[in-house]
Amino acid sequence: MALPSQLGRRDLQAEAGWGELALRLPLQDLSDRARAQAPGWALPTSTHRRAQHTRRSQPCATGEMKGKQPQKKDQKANPLEAVQCVRPPCHTWLLTHGQDGGCFCPTAEPRNVTVQHGETQAPAQLLHPGDAKYEEQAMRGVRHRSVQLACGDVVSPVVVFWSFTKLGSLVPRAVAISNGIESKVEKASAALGQVSLRNGTLEVSDLQTAAQGHFMCQAMYEEDGEIKVGYFYIELVVLVPVAKPFLQMTDPTPVEGTVVTMTCAVKEGTPPVGYSWHRHTNREGAVAVAEAASGLLILTAANRTHMGWYACTAHNEVNSQTSDRMYLDVIYGPDEPVINVEPFAINQNGFSANEQEEVILTCLALSNPPSHYIWFYNSSQIYSGQKYVIAKISRTQTGTYTCLAQNTHLNTRSQTTILLTVYYLPEGKPSCTPVPAANFRDIALQCSWPGGFPPARLRWVRSGREADAVASYSNATRIQRGADIRNGSSYTCLASHPALREDAVCTTTVWVPVGSPTCSAVATKQNEFLMLSCDWAGGLPRVTLWWRDWWNRVLGGLKPSSNIYVMQANSTLGGKEFACIAAHPLQARATECLVRLDVPKLAAERTEVSLFEGGEVRLACALQGPDLGSEVFWFNNKHQVIRPDAARYRLQQGDAWFNLTIWDTEWMRDSGTYHCVAVNAVGNATVPIRLRVKRYPTPPNVTISKLMYTRQRTEVQLEWVTQGSGNLTGFVVQRQEAKKSSLGPSRSAARAWETVASDIEPDVRDHRVGGLAPAVVYAFRILAVNHRTTGHPSEGKTPAEPPFNAYPAVVGAAGAGMVVAAVGSLLAFQYLVRNRDNNPRLHDLLFGMAGPEAHEQISSPEDAETAAECHPEPPASTQEAPPAPDLAADDPPVNVTITVTATS
Repeated sequence: MALPSQLGRRDLQAEAGWGELALRLPLQDLSDRARAQAPGWALPTSTHRRAQHTRRSQPCATGEMKGKQPQKKDQKANPLEAVQCVRPPCHTWLLTHGQDGGCFCPTAEPRNVTVQHGETQAPAQLLHPGDAKYEEQAMRGVRHRSVQLACGDVVSPVVVFWSFTKLGSLVPRAVAISNGIESKVEKASAALGQVSLRNGTLEVSDLQTAAQGHFMCQAMYEEDGEIKVGYFYIELVVLVPVAKPFLQMTDPTPVEGTVVTMTCAVKEGTPPVGYSWHRHTNREGAVAVAEAASGLLILTAANRTHMGWYACTAHNEVNSQTSDRMYLDVIYGPDEPVINVEPFAINQNGFSANEQEEVILTCLALSNPPSHYIWFYNSSQIYSGQKYVIAKISRTQTGTYTCLAQNTHLNTRSQTTILLTVYYLPEGKPSCTPVPAANFRDIALQCSWPGGFPPARLRWVRSGREADAVASYSNATRIQRGADIRNGSSYTCLASHPALREDAVCTTTVWVPVGSPTCSAVATKQNEFLMLSCDWAGGLPRVTLWWRDWWNRVLGGLKPSSNIYVMQANSTLGGKEFACIAAHPLQARATECLVRLDVPKLAAERTEVSLFEGGEVRLACALQGPDLGSEVFWFNNKHQVIRPDAARYRLQQGDAWFNLTIWDTEWMRDSGTYHCVAVNAVGNATVPIRLRVKRYPTPPNVTISKLMYTRQRTEVQLEWVTQGSGNLTGFVVQRQEAKKSSLGPSRSAARAWETVASDIEPDVRDHRVGGLAPAVVYAFRILAVNHRTTGHPSEGKTPAEPPFNAYPAVVGAAGAGMVVAAVGSLLAFQYLVRNRDNNPRLHDLLFGMAGPEAHEQISSPEDAETAAECHPEPPASTQEAPPAPDLAADDPPVNVTITVTATS
């Protein structure tokens, strides 16, 4: 089989090193119909031993066959073995079969060949090249992807041969071949990618850029019962995706106004490559900047609006890639600072703040990098930072505040100054007061709130009506006719100030006090001055008061609510009358109050008083009528002033009464006339009171009936009797001491009497006096008492000694001796009985020899006691002592000594 020499394509007609590839085809595998016709061949039905050329043919010399090795006789032919004829200008391929094989350079004219299949030979007729089918197309593939190259529209080709010619070359290279049963891929085709041949379609995976060129597919296929040959040309363009772009800036931190160039470069990519630029900011998001055919973006004058993250995207017809972001940081500023004041309040000169508020000053100057801020107050640095906080601003902090902004990177600065005015309220609250005007015919409503900055704005309103309100600052006055004002009318003063969120309110009510004025006259101490007082409290405005004398002359000045006038006191003012005048705008006529200056008047409760001495008496006097501040004194019966601290006197006084109480009165000392004296600034008065103190009757006389010492001479027993009649309230016992002389019972000179008992009841007639010294001789007397009157004392007597009695002493001594002797004898007897062997003689002496009835031995003290109980001794006889003689009370005492001796 030979391919036509005229292919109709420019590259196949070139005189390059294009050889012939011979394949041994297994014709026995062809169907009968397939064997009847082969591509470019006309096969007769008769067989020949060897194919012979019927036309001109120039077989290649055996030595000119490249890759063909001499075949041995017994060696089978490789059905896909190909040889290349290297002698030009053979541009077609020849398929040979048999042991000899061969390479032919057919001409354009048809010729006859013989095809040998085994032992069979089949003559074949070459087709004219013009009968072949030609197609060409262009395809695009992407590197590292897959591409399928179809061999025309052939469905089931018998034989397919693919070749490749790279750009700029005329030499085709074999790629793959298939005989319909199996296929083979040329090893050198790995430079194109991973090549595979399936049913005539060439598939290239992992496509490489070296695969860009011309592919040709030669196919022998069956159509309408005939074997035909087709030539299909494919121009493959390998597209390269763009790589990830790389972004560069000439200066990522430029100063505002300078030129910035950004370059976006890709390492590879099939042109044309387009570029797009994007900027991303937090506020705007992603924003498209520009579209460009080249990867170059030029900012002729970079400014702050160009700041952000920049990225470029490169794209071609295959793909698009975006670069990593790069931040463009434009250095600028600082701009002129802007000062913000919180709370925000402005005035015609700048900003304002209320005293004691928290004020926040914030400075903002656009700058990159951010500005450094410094605050100045009246040209003095006070703070460093963007925000300056004044916790509680005061009025002294009014002034200019300057914010200085600095860009430390550019070493640039700018500043702004504001005027901050601190508003403060006046002290306290607004005060509103109505005062009389126009000679008490009108009322002037005065509202005042002085101080503060700016001054408070004041205006009067009534019942919420402000239409006719006229405002003024610090003080506001409104005149109202008194005749037009109803009692109890209210008026309101509104005060506004920038430091107030709402107006301050001050309300006053105009009213007249009820009642009338009260007036009085009093004198000062020592009655040197007279004080006229007039009072009428309440009302708004307050009532105006003034004094007039009996000549209708005004005394002193006009005063509200209370008026006191002081004048020199003298006796000529007695009986004179003074008037207090009271006026109010809401009253049509004035009111008067009269005061008359009178001398004092006294009255006694009782002018004569009598009582027994020792009692308590009360003398009383009282002032009558206006007293003009009179002073009251008490004089005693000796015309002496009684002072409050005087003994036995007590002074008491009330609003108009004065009492004198006398304690423990005596008839001689306290009887007489007492005087109550009242003195004021215009005169005096006196009232006498007679006091008579009476004595009690004398009590009866007393006589001592018995006076005797006790035995120890420390007490005496007294008894007495009364003589005559009379009232008694008790008795008094008195004593007198007189020491004994050395010669006997005679007494020394008498001493004063001393009361030793004074609380003895009137029905008692005896008394015991103790606490006496035995060595002292006393004399006693008794007096009867009737209240404060004492009777005549009794005759003084000395106590008698008590009588002597010896019997108790003798009996006592004898009894004591007997007890002691009995106890001693008993103890000695018991000792001898128990210790008989130690003192036998003494025992025999006392008890004698024992008789026959006493031979029983006593072996223990208990036996002796038992024997004693069995034979008790007879009781001793006792004699009663004769009674002691009864001694008379007047017998002298006798000394007796009794001696008692006890033996054992």
